Amino acid sequence: MTGTDRRRWALRSLALGALLAAGGAVQAQSLRCNDAGVREGDSKVWLLRTCGQPAIADSYCARVLLPPQPAVQYPGYPGVQYPAQQVPQVACVMTDEWLYERGDGYLPAVIRIREGKIISIRFGEQGRSEPR
Repeated sequence: MTGTDRRRWALRSLALGALLAAGGAVQAQSLRCNDAGVREGDSKVWLLRTCGQPAIADSYCARVLLPPQPAVQYPGYPGVQYPAQQVPQVACVMTDEWLYERGDGYLPAVIRIREGKIISIRFGEQGRSEPR
């Protein structure tokens, strides 16, 4: 094995290690209730079945940015496309936030739900809502 091969092998090993470390830091949160768990991506129905009704529930319209529209092609002018305006569009998506008080020794959990799916789980101080 030459010096160049060793350097390549070392760089690949470092890159793989960095990817594995980064992947571990991005793991989704989960919440354990009644000997079962819920996690991001689970349904609202599963959350209700597993953890029951929340102590407090709130619903609001969250602003989300929509992707730009594709180019428009007009009939009668083949091959001529007019780009759509690249102005960011804002839409409203109904979002629920549920607070679960889990008792002494446990941090409260705030679950954010959109379109019937859990999109985030936060605990304690992290559970405070972000500005809408």
